[in-house]
Amino acid sequence: MADQPRGRAVGAMENSWCHAVPGGTGITVLGFDISRAPDMLKYQTALHKLQNAHPIINSRLHTNTKTNTFSFVTSPTPFVQIKTFDLSSTLEILETLSNPSNNSVSPFHLILEHELNKNTWTKTTSTSSSSSSASTNDQDMFFGTIYTLPNAKWVAVMRLHVSACDHTTAETMLRELLGYLIGGTDDGEGRGIEKEIGSKGEVNSGIEDLVPSRIAKKPFWARGVDMLSYSLNSLRLTNLKFKDTKSARSSQVVRFQMNQEETQRILDGCKAKGIKLCGALVAAGLMAADKCSKHHQKKKYGVLTLIDCRSNFDPALSIHHFGNYHSVIPHIHTIKGGENLWELAKKTHTAFASSKDNDKHFTDLAALSFVMCKAIENPALTPSSSLRSSFMTVFEDTIIDDYNDMQRELGVDDYIGCASVHGIGPSIAIFDTIRNGRLDCVCVYPSPLHTREQMQELVDNMKKILVDLV
Repeated sequence: MADQPRGRAVGAMENSWCHAVPGGTGITVLGFDISRAPDMLKYQTALHKLQNAHPIINSRLHTNTKTNTFSFVTSPTPFVQIKTFDLSSTLEILETLSNPSNNSVSPFHLILEHELNKNTWTKTTSTSSSSSSASTNDQDMFFGTIYTLPNAKWVAVMRLHVSACDHTTAETMLRELLGYLIGGTDDGEGRGIEKEIGSKGEVNSGIEDLVPSRIAKKPFWARGVDMLSYSLNSLRLTNLKFKDTKSARSSQVVRFQMNQEETQRILDGCKAKGIKLCGALVAAGLMAADKCSKHHQKKKYGVLTLIDCRSNFDPALSIHHFGNYHSVIPHIHTIKGGENLWELAKKTHTAFASSKDNDKHFTDLAALSFVMCKAIENPALTPSSSLRSSFMTVFEDTIIDDYNDMQRELGVDDYIGCASVHGIGPSIAIFDTIRNGRLDCVCVYPSPLHTREQMQELVDNMKKILVDLV
């Protein structure tokens, strides 16, 4: 008898993401700018091996339309099929994306944004690449596409549902994929694809089921107070100026990068202050937002810091356990104007570290999941019904890219990993990486709520603050 699909119901945080993605937040994209013709057969094989090694990306998202609940159903066999666009098809897509605000944006950048806004999870009809074997309420969570550009260039993209792929999963997937493509193995030895330990072909537990038993659950009344507090605070926060609150939204990307010397000075400053890089990024973001504001009274900005919880679980998970195991700690920071970068960075990071030491990323999970879903259902709970939950989002830990040789061997000139935010989310989400000693910050924002010009000015100011004041 053929193998039967396995699965489990989604957890509470995963459920929040399942409600967020149809609105436009949580479409995770890994895009590669390539100058060497990709080996299609090997790339297809690599994606199938990734699916075999990691059950969550070999699963479909099943929707029970009667109860409006979700579950992961793992396929007995890998199913992702690479979709290809030849040169003429790619040029047609680029033509549709062309507008005056995009004149200086590269084709690679435009295709990345195009993929961030390909939302295959808005319908209840099947998006299965093998629909004959999947329920009409089952949706694939993993897609692969290759676009052909002029002048012997290609763009390869992997697009995933955020409940299956957090920041750590995306980075590990990149490492495993590159390692396999340049001759690695899939047996866990050396570079290549590493099978999840102990999974037995089943999707790992959700984040709530892995919280250490030493952490007591909050009483219901305490969670109620948290929910009310989070809901009211969002309406009291200062936001970047909204340019267009009426039009349909999409996610766009701006970026700022630093050289090795600038990056090292910032890292040295963080080390001297006993903080992580995220503290400096938050401080620079808050100061840049204040600089862009025409009002000079005190302002309160919301900041969300995302935390990879894998090492804190019981039992602990490794980076090779795919899924979404990030929690979040929200904070409100008051800006008066004229702040010093390092004083503000120390202050914001200390507040975050204190909350983490008190396990807020675990104890407040239920409240945050609930408030997120309620905001999606009732946009009026957010300023101007914008669905903005905060000014900015950062990750506690910076990704360190130390595999430039692998990329060069495969002809990878550049890559970007990020996720969409044009549903519920911040005004700016920062995905930071240090590549070959250089800081690279990919910043995603909702358009036309904010404009490319507006956000480029913001990140340019962030960079200037970081470079000039360290």
